Amino acid sequence: MTALPHDPLWPRAGDWPAWTPGARADAVIVGIPTWRTALSPGQAHTTPAAIRDALRYYSADALLRVPSVDRSLVADDSRGSGNERPIDASQRGTERLVVIDAGDVPEPDGPGEAAATARVAELAATASLVIVLGGDNAATVPAALGAWGARSATAGLVTLDAHHDLRDGTSNGSPVRRLLEAGLAGARVSQLGIEPLANSAAYRARADEHGITVVTRAELARTPIEAAMTAALDRAASGGGPVHVDLDLDVCDRSVAPGCPASVPGGLSALELRTAARHAGAHPAVTSLDLTELDAARDTADQRTVRLAALCVLEALAGLASRPREGSA
Repeated sequence: MTALPHDPLWPRAGDWPAWTPGARADAVIVGIPTWRTALSPGQAHTTPAAIRDALRYYSADALLRVPSVDRSLVADDSRGSGNERPIDASQRGTERLVVIDAGDVPEPDGPGEAAATARVAELAATASLVIVLGGDNAATVPAALGAWGARSATAGLVTLDAHHDLRDGTSNGSPVRRLLEAGLAGARVSQLGIEPLANSAAYRARADEHGITVVTRAELARTPIEAAMTAALDRAASGGGPVHVDLDLDVCDRSVAPGCPASVPGGLSALELRTAARHAGAHPAVTSLDLTELDAARDTADQRTVRLAALCVLEALAGLASRPREGSA
């Protein structure tokens, strides 16, 4: 990538230390570049590297922890009530989150999915949050199952996605169905941003049969994203288990996510998705999060979709930095 200027007072994100077995961190980044079963063939396997490059255009100060004594200045509800006030530099501390990068899982499709699941499980055991860079939406299965481990029966799932992902078979259109078959309770699944014109009545009926909470794009337009995320995250966490959040970038309007083959006009704004990512990172039950369905090779010359994904990574980390420390009031 192009060399960027250095300023000691403007630390860049990215270029995090490489993960080594047993290394502990607040958050771990890992690429799961699935692409071989995509319904819209492309090069989604190029995306993790593109997001890593884009991270360096943004500030690492999102990783500064919010001091516990100042939490009343940040939000009325640490899980996201919609009443949050912006966090400025004076409210952040000097302690930075520890973030490490575990690289990419090689060939995670098909037989390689088991290795991807095992890698996420290994990372989740030593970090508060695992952030998975897809890849198409098939990456959601190893991301969630790896983070949940033996706790699938109490786990929860929140998707921001234009699609139900309840198709038969194994593809980027089936991860939610596969997670349900692995033991996830539909009552703890929320799907935000569903576009009815990009789905079928049969799959909406399947969602209803499983008790999945569906919030369409039109319904979400009448509900602040903060409130919708709070409700979805609390529902997902109601079983007492870990929560996975799937940020499928095709939930966004096609003008801001042209690198997503299935994005549609009228989707979420970039700011809505960024806000959702921050709320996900801030929720104490969220142990894993993925960014999927972006094909970096299809993005525009200004890399607007890739840069949105990079900003979502940082928003999630900023949310994590706002969580109360263990033992703090």
